[in-house]
Amino acid sequence: MSTTTARIGTQRAGGPTVRAWSVDPYAAALRAGRGPLFLRRADGWLLPLDVERWCAEADAADLEVLRHCEGAVLDVGCGPGRLLTALAAQGRRALGIDVSEAAVARTVRRGGQALHRSVFDPLPGTGRWGTALLLDGNIGIGGDPPALLDRLTHLLAPGGLVLAETVPCPDVDERVLVQVTDARGTPGTPFPWARLGTPGLLRHAHEAGWRDEGHWTADGRCFVALRTGRATGRR
Repeated sequence: MSTTTARIGTQRAGGPTVRAWSVDPYAAALRAGRGPLFLRRADGWLLPLDVERWCAEADAADLEVLRHCEGAVLDVGCGPGRLLTALAAQGRRALGIDVSEAAVARTVRRGGQALHRSVFDPLPGTGRWGTALLLDGNIGIGGDPPALLDRLTHLLAPGGLVLAETVPCPDVDERVLVQVTDARGTPGTPFPWARLGTPGLLRHAHEAGWRDEGHWTADGRCFVALRTGRATGRR
């Protein structure tokens, strides 16, 4: 696969998810490199978003995940680019995609390669990526994990790998509408999101023909490796 030139691409996806991650307060938090920032459910429940960790260098748990990567790596929802920076330092070919212009701009400033795209947009290298990353809760993108896994089946090469982060509570398997909000309660656009513990992700993956390649915890975070069941030679 040819190396993609680092640039900010054209966003083709629309809808509430793109708007939610493309404007304040998320964009403001990324530009500042700090929170507080939350996902807010309609019932008032708040999930803290770890902006400071996302904007820092890859930590030990991140590096353990990256050790499992195979071939060229697609970082889905790359955020401000810490994983891409670490992959570049390892000499790996990698591309990030994100619906946030602020995230892509910060990634490119750090020397990473990233495009302003949704995972559901047309993407370079379709059918040839060796690994897709879904860290920092990105298994929730689109609010429909089976649909996301189906999309990755087509983006990955036959036998490709997904490395996903799940929530520490094993019995969580929910699909909700959320908003990005800051400490002042500034509301963002509602959009669909999903939260999965490891058992829930494995259940959806097995139903779709993925193979469990292992799961582990590190620094209180939970990770799963999945192998696509798509046969070699199928396009």
